[in-house]
Amino acid sequence: MRILVVGVGYVGRALALLCSRQHEVFAYDIDERKVLALENANCNHPIHVIRGSLNQDLGTVDFALVCVPTDFDEKSHQFDTSKVDDVVANLATLGIAQCIVIKSTLPVGHTASLQKRYPNQKILFSPEFLREAHAVEDSLHPSRIVVGYEKGNENSLKSAEIFANLLQICSEDSESPIHLVGTEEAESAKLFANTYLAMRVAYFNELDTFALFHELSAKDIVDIVSADPRIGNEYNNPSFGYGGYCLPKDSKELLHGFASIPQTLIEAVVSSNKTRKDAIAKAIVSRAKEIGGKPLIGIYRLTMKKGADNLRQSAILDIMAKLKEANLSLCIYEPSLTSKVYDGVPVVTNIEDFKTQCDLIVANRFDDVLVDISDKLFTRDLYYRD
Repeated sequence: MRILVVGVGYVGRALALLCSRQHEVFAYDIDERKVLALENANCNHPIHVIRGSLNQDLGTVDFALVCVPTDFDEKSHQFDTSKVDDVVANLATLGIAQCIVIKSTLPVGHTASLQKRYPNQKILFSPEFLREAHAVEDSLHPSRIVVGYEKGNENSLKSAEIFANLLQICSEDSESPIHLVGTEEAESAKLFANTYLAMRVAYFNELDTFALFHELSAKDIVDIVSADPRIGNEYNNPSFGYGGYCLPKDSKELLHGFASIPQTLIEAVVSSNKTRKDAIAKAIVSRAKEIGGKPLIGIYRLTMKKGADNLRQSAILDIMAKLKEANLSLCIYEPSLTSKVYDGVPVVTNIEDFKTQCDLIVANRFDDVLVDISDKLFTRDLYYRD
């Protein structure tokens, strides 16, 4: 088959590499850096990169996968779907795709609205459940394959079956369960799955806040709680707050969807993240006062976690802002930054200089390079893992 991937961030890149194992793949993105990263990826089958703009010279493709961002708009309190809408409109106008599959996370009901807008174009919604730092691995070993189709439309169902089988055959797990459901059920499942993960992170973060302020061993408590097989040992390592691209925005979008529906838990999940960051900032300020004088507080890494290559919704950014409000002197160590200053804070490029200069070092996640300064390290990382 011929498959077009529009948007080659971590989701689109993983899908392009996955599908290229069995099919001819074309990839398009307006971000040249992402295009180059895909071109330099280690894969056995070539991926045809399209530069310039999409046009009819490409010819017809069996599936066009839409993998562009849907950021959360804090003013409207809902997803900004404009990038998805523009891509779908362009594909429908060109008429080059037998079927459009939206991989971007959407508000519930949005796929159906696009299907009504373009009745001659088959449009499916297929959510991904990929970890950013392990996207390729997760695509090869999917926990489940979900494809949403237009209920009551046999042609849409048939396309959903073909696409689901395509993903399964390209993966290394031929027994991955397939769920063919309505588009609104598929959209809902994505939002509820990520909000549950956010809730679990928030739960153990609040456990840790309790332990921190009562001067208890958080690790002892978490070990005992997690020993219950019904609770388990995943997503239980405290952090400065849940972050990354998906959990914050998806939980907020789900809360928006509950606008006229009774709830308290989803709102608590969203608000708990701010409460956690406030508590962490308060604890750091307290430590700084114990040091006395005008201590230099070092921020070790701005990325959310190990393996991530961006700063999107990283909890440390909000905490850093609160420390600035408290008039603490700050510096940053972040190898991915090329500038000497970030948001008004000096950037130190040498890790040894950073460790020597700082009186207190704040790290969301522990790293082996910090082992020799444990006496001046502030972290809530209990297990030294994500």
